[in-house]
Amino acid sequence: MALIVHKYGGTSMGSVERIKNVARRVAKWHAAGHQIVVVPSAMSGETNRLIGLAKEIQEQPDPRELDMIASTGEQVSVGLLAMALKSLGLDARSYTGWQVPVRTDASYTKARIASIDDARIRGDLDQGRVVIVAGFQGIDDDNNITTLGRGGSDTSAVAVAAALKASECLIYTDVDGVYTTDPRVVPEARRLRVVSFEEMLEMASLGSKILQIRSVEFAGKYRVPTRVLSSLTDPLMPLDEEMQSGTLITFEEDEKMESAVVSGIAFSRDEAKVTVLAVPDKPGIAYSILGPIAAANIDVDVIVQNQSVAGTTDFSFTVHRNEFQKTIDVLNRDVVTQVGAREVVADPKVAKVSIVGIGMRSHVGVASLMFKTLSEEGINIQMISTSEIKTSVIMDDKYMELAVRALHKAFGLDQTQA
Repeated sequence: MALIVHKYGGTSMGSVERIKNVARRVAKWHAAGHQIVVVPSAMSGETNRLIGLAKEIQEQPDPRELDMIASTGEQVSVGLLAMALKSLGLDARSYTGWQVPVRTDASYTKARIASIDDARIRGDLDQGRVVIVAGFQGIDDDNNITTLGRGGSDTSAVAVAAALKASECLIYTDVDGVYTTDPRVVPEARRLRVVSFEEMLEMASLGSKILQIRSVEFAGKYRVPTRVLSSLTDPLMPLDEEMQSGTLITFEEDEKMESAVVSGIAFSRDEAKVTVLAVPDKPGIAYSILGPIAAANIDVDVIVQNQSVAGTTDFSFTVHRNEFQKTIDVLNRDVVTQVGAREVVADPKVAKVSIVGIGMRSHVGVASLMFKTLSEEGINIQMISTSEIKTSVIMDDKYMELAVRALHKAFGLDQTQA
């Protein structure tokens, strides 16, 4: 019938019993006549345990060796799942990333996929096997093992689906779909039946933990139909019922989708704000500051350059909190003296809150309502970033949950949609 890729997260693979449930679900799909490729994560908590061991040896672990260690969690998962499927009478075969192979660049701990050789997988599928490919990992041109960064198994799954031209990629996780915001923060949050690729890309980039952003980028680039579902439901539930659950990420927009001005509220508390004070206001100053940051492989998010006063300006940007100290070190070593800045000031405890919706294209006053709502709650906005379908603000992280709840209500996301 169809070639389907299943991806299972760490919680879904978190115990022997859950691995057996994954096997039962996969067996159900295989029995329906589908060709199945499974991409599992490491068992819940295993990657953290391995990285913790590395840090007991080296405070700043060598990146190549860290990838060698961190990649082993998925190797255990694929082997256990293959055994579970064999115990159900299925012919299953597991592969690590380097056995496929999944080719990546050499950026250890955050490698990017360059290509996937699908010959070995297709050969097994043609023989009726279920194929299990380790997520999160690959191999560079020098045959070194690499990993794709946190959430990289999502990227592996969508990339495999793209390489195989799969009919659909099903992302099984511990939640039953994409919600208007995190239900742990806003209990009234609703599950979205459908979300556009553009909205999902924005939500992933803005802090939504449902899907890793690079997996959404892959889905968009190669137009891989992707669905987010729960692995904690009955593994033997009917296929048609299972396909109606979760959230479909679609590439087709319709008037009904656009009628919702805002589809979701995304947020991230893993932000840090850095400001370089009194830099000369002249051409090339942004590159002089951000060039060394990029060379250090640090991702920059929101950027604001203030108005020039007496020939100088303040330059602010945000980075992930885990890279805060590295950013400060780079600026003090390679930027401040070279550009003639006064000093660097920073706040490692800021949060980003964003409203997202393709309906923002055709409705006015959306940002105004956002700012009005935050003002009424006494929340000060430190930075603002916008695109066609989102508006993001940076604030003190102690106000983040209040802001999310207020905005969720202000935009009517707690109301059932027709």
